[in-house]
Amino acid sequence: MPNAIDPYREALVVEHHTLWPDDYEDWSQADKARVEALLHAAPAEASDLDYVRQHTGFARVITVTPADLDRVSVS
Repeated sequence: MPNAIDPYREALVVEHHTLWPDDYEDWSQADKARVEALLHAAPAEASDLDYVRQHTGFARVITVTPADLDRVSVS
């Protein structure tokens, strides 16, 4: 179920991925890495969160939204 934190899946997260819309293609890798760290540090607050089943557990996937950027105070 997307957009809802799942404690069971969260306990089995072995990878995390961040999807960036094309609007942010001009951002530096350093800026993106900083935002990704903040978003994945508090996944329950992400606007667009999903889990992808893998052989060894789950991958947490967060799609960056303007609301997420506002929340982590980055613009």
